[in-house]
Amino acid sequence: MKIEIVHYPHPTLRHVSKPVRRVDAELRDMIAQMFDIMYEHEGVGLAANQVDLPYRLFVANPSGDPDNSDSEHVFINPVLRAGKGQVQGDEGCLSIPGITGPVVRKEKITIHAYNLQGEEFVGELEDLFARIVQHETDHLDGTLFIDRLATATMADLRAQLEEFEIDFQSRRDCGEILSDQQMAARLLELEKIRT
Repeated sequence: MKIEIVHYPHPTLRHVSKPVRRVDAELRDMIAQMFDIMYEHEGVGLAANQVDLPYRLFVANPSGDPDNSDSEHVFINPVLRAGKGQVQGDEGCLSIPGITGPVVRKEKITIHAYNLQGEEFVGELEDLFARIVQHETDHLDGTLFIDRLATATMADLRAQLEEFEIDFQSRRDCGEILSDQQMAARLLELEKIRT
């Protein structure tokens, strides 16, 4: 299955992802593709629903360097357990290219998740890595970073976001993008495979 990034306001970006119950060769291939796509777009994290998949998983590499495979991480069924401090920083998103804004996040977090081998692990993260993990976990809950922006910032970005909305509707009108009903049925079928 070939995957690609979907852009705002694609409905899968608002889909609450379902926990993965089965890791198989096909899922491993999808995860490898997610890393490739993330690097191709110069990202540091990518959630499954950003590539139109309904699974509760994301990939990350805080270095952003495809040659630094030691920094590659897969988070399956992640749960944020605790956080400390608050820090504001600019964020962007591969599903809303060209748009950034200041987002307040926890400075340090604890995350519980599973790796590709099905082993549970606990991560104590801070700074950029903590921000990436919070951003990607938000994706899995159907939340975008723009949902966390101040009202004034959102007002400034409104025209740019409308361009994404117009493009999406135009592509849907041309039949390039499924209807909401077709999309919901497709996600349900995919969920049955692994959740």
